[in-house]
Amino acid sequence: MKHLLKSRWAVALAAFALTAVSYAQWSNPAEDVPAYHASAPLKVSALPPILSGSKLTGENFQYPWQKHVYQQVAQVSSVVYQLPCNCRCDRALGHTSLRSCFEGLHGTECSTCAKEGVFAYQQTKLGKKPAEIRAAIARHEYEKIDLERQ
Repeated sequence: MKHLLKSRWAVALAAFALTAVSYAQWSNPAEDVPAYHASAPLKVSALPPILSGSKLTGENFQYPWQKHVYQQVAQVSSVVYQLPCNCRCDRALGHTSLRSCFEGLHGTECSTCAKEGVFAYQQTKLGKKPAEIRAAIARHEYEKIDLERQ
């Protein structure tokens, strides 16, 4: 009986180990990182423009922070091109970086994008490099941003 119990535990442990290994084989941590570009664009002028000027009005710009965020992001366009967006709009909307959020109206309706945009601007002005800002975004440091104070 004791031998049979040991055998069952051995089979259960082996099954658990095999299951864990098979999941690890098929999981890809790189897929868990939202889309971004590893380096600055060759020509920012070749990218779709970030909304600006008279396009920062209307029903999508009801709060002062919305316009302000777009203006800040425009100043650090090549930096936000190198940053991911944690709202996962890369999956839902096909965005290729945080910059994509501000080429249209998504940045007005998503507080994650807006906070990351402000954070990117602030960190760039503090002399941080895109890789450092990316790491801080991965740690969710942008969540401290208060959009109402922008």
